[in-house]
Amino acid sequence: MKLITAIIRPEKLDEVRQALINAEITRITVTRCAGRGQAEHVDIYRGLEVAPALAPKIRLDIACNDDFKQITVDAILGAARSEDGEIGDGKIFVTHLEECIRIRTGEEGGSAI
Repeated sequence: MKLITAIIRPEKLDEVRQALINAEITRITVTRCAGRGQAEHVDIYRGLEVAPALAPKIRLDIACNDDFKQITVDAILGAARSEDGEIGDGKIFVTHLEECIRIRTGEEGGSAI
């Protein structure tokens, strides 16, 4: 099992969600967040370096069985990337998911996803 976490631009959420639905990935968690990845420049205010402002982002968390990892990643990549591949398009993190337990039934493992 894998946990796929994607950080994307807020305006790409509808496109990414539709791409996931088209790939038959319908179980997702969406969270609004803010962050800064690759710094474009250092801000200077009155002669002092100032931390760059945080940009609004969307975080998607998707738990899936190993067979769906590449399908999920490809769907996100295809929908979240801007036409020219700009700084700020986001990132995808794939981590091993040790266990999943469905609270309602107590079911465990890949079938609980």
